[in-house]
Amino acid sequence: MSSEPLTTCLWFDGQAEEAANHYISIFKDAELGAIGRYTEAGPGPEGTAIVVEFKINGQKFIGLNGGPQFTFDEAISFQIHCEDQDEVDYYWNRLLEGGSPSQCGWLKDKFGLSWQVIPKELTAMIGSPDQEKAARATRAMLAMTKLNIAELRKAFEGE
Repeated sequence: MSSEPLTTCLWFDGQAEEAANHYISIFKDAELGAIGRYTEAGPGPEGTAIVVEFKINGQKFIGLNGGPQFTFDEAISFQIHCEDQDEVDYYWNRLLEGGSPSQCGWLKDKFGLSWQVIPKELTAMIGSPDQEKAARATRAMLAMTKLNIAELRKAFEGE
């Protein structure tokens, strides 16, 4: 049995190296790893990346330039649990560059990958044993695009 940590493989259409560099420029705990390049044997253009290793917050990724056959959708997303509004704003703004916002703290980045930028305390609000407070926080979240902690707190407290 393998005891190696799991590695997430992300399928790109020629953008794996660009995406890896983009992500490591955003996350403070990130690093670029090995890059495997196509040779004259193909099937991609010689010298272009076929696989790019990178790490974000200890999570290993492989960016694979596999072609246009497969694209990302919202069935898979990455959650970023943020300490405060400044952190929410930072990740939201950086990942949204060239992408598109969605509902409830979700966005698609410029490569089509889905992210959830979530304040850590939202989980506690939604999971509160006080069902009225949890419902108010949930309704507030559902009405938001980028999550606003102050507004979520107000809704949770019934203000």
